[in-house]
Amino acid sequence: MLTNMPELSLGDDAAADADAVNALRSAVMRLSRRLKHQRVDESLSPTEMSVLGTLARCGHATPGELARKEHVQPPSMTRIVAMLEAKGLVRLEPHPDDRRQKVVTQTEQAEAMLEESRRKRNAWLAELASGLDEDEWAALRTAAPVLEKLAQL
Repeated sequence: MLTNMPELSLGDDAAADADAVNALRSAVMRLSRRLKHQRVDESLSPTEMSVLGTLARCGHATPGELARKEHVQPPSMTRIVAMLEAKGLVRLEPHPDDRRQKVVTQTEQAEAMLEESRRKRNAWLAELASGLDEDEWAALRTAAPVLEKLAQL
């Protein structure tokens, strides 16, 4: 049972809430690991894929902004961006307001690779979920927006 959970986040049944949080953490971690294995391009690290995903959502960002969003140090992001640029997956363009900075934008090659990756992962997850019954599907449809909200916090 979890003992270091913030008191305010627990409902009336603290033990059941702690057990639910523990089960959620465990399930999300296991599912995430399995999804990471459903990659299209094995030459990219999970961090590089994550940066491309962030660019897909944001459109473009400076290396410093990417470092903050990806929770890595700026020098690490500089290396990641350089590797992605060398692979033709991002391009660096002058910042419109600050000549000292660059803006990172994904290329069409990256967009196509991400789309193929999404397709492959969605197909794998759909196959996995095909074993769910109607009640489980209904619970999953209800939980998906809540999980998305947690991912955004």
